[in-house]
Formats: sequence, structure tokens, C-alpha cells
Amino acid sequence: MVEVFSGRTLLNKDGVVVDPEEALRNKVVGLYFSAGWCPPCRDFTPILCDFYTDLVVENDPPAQFEIVFISSDKSIEDMIEYYQDMHGDWLALPWHDQYKHDLRKKYNITAVPRLVIVKENGEVITDKGRKQIRDKGLPCFRNWLEVAEIFQNFRA
Repeated sequence: MVEVFSGRTLLNKDGVVVDPEEALRNKVVGLYFSAGWCPPCRDFTPILCDFYTDLVVENDPPAQFEIVFISSDKSIEDMIEYYQDMHGDWLALPWHDQYKHDLRKKYNITAVPRLVIVKENGEVITDKGRKQIRDKGLPCFRNWLEVAEIFQNFRA
């Protein structure tokens, strides 16, 4: 992901600029294409929050996993409201960054919500992250790790 977001900035939930090279190094990354106006997004986001909390916040050591929210909201105000009210403590591409259009094209995003799981270099592990989380829960992360070839002590 360092390569995918090279020269870009990401924001954390507090609005603080985060260096993608540092934040995404050696991690499996979920690119979460979503929008607050989208009912299926609003349905899945709490499930993704629980998944992320179990893996990263409550796991010791934290799993090598990060999410980057790429908004399809109609305004920056809509994005901020949705991000603050419903999202976990993960990262976001700034709303005004037009790079979101390049990412949609690169990962063939035609509708939201979509969770694309990628390796650090941006190579797709699966474009069915949402379905896998719904169907398998936490164990799908171990499969992603194996594909990404990131080894660590992980308890699911």
C-alpha cells in the first residue's frame, strides 16, 4: 500500500494527517469504498467495525491489518458525518483527493459498498472482503495473511 498511496496523505478519525508509508507498512489493507447515503453501506459498516475492533484494537498483539475508507459521499460534510458516526478508528483518503477516482478504476469499483483486500504492494488478495467477513468472520483474516505471506502471532 505504500506504493498505492505514495505521495498521498491519509487522515485518521481525529482528522490528523497520517503518513501512509508508516501506517500501512507490512499490513494487509482493506480498501473500503462506501458512502453514508447507501443503505447497504450503513448495514455493513457496523459489521466491519466489529471485525476491525476484534482484530486490531482488542487483539494482543494487534493484527497487521488496516482499513482505508474511500468515500463516495456527495460532500465533505456527508463524508465526515458518516465517518465520525459509523466508522471504526481506521484511516480515510481525504474527500477532496481526486485520487479516489483512480482507485475506483484500478480496483474496478462500480458500486458501493465494496471492500477490496490488498497486499502491501496493492495487489488484490480478494475483492470479496465484504462477503468473506459476513460469511466467515474473523477466520477469513488468516486466509488473507497466508495469501499476503505476512506471518505473525495471530489469534482469531
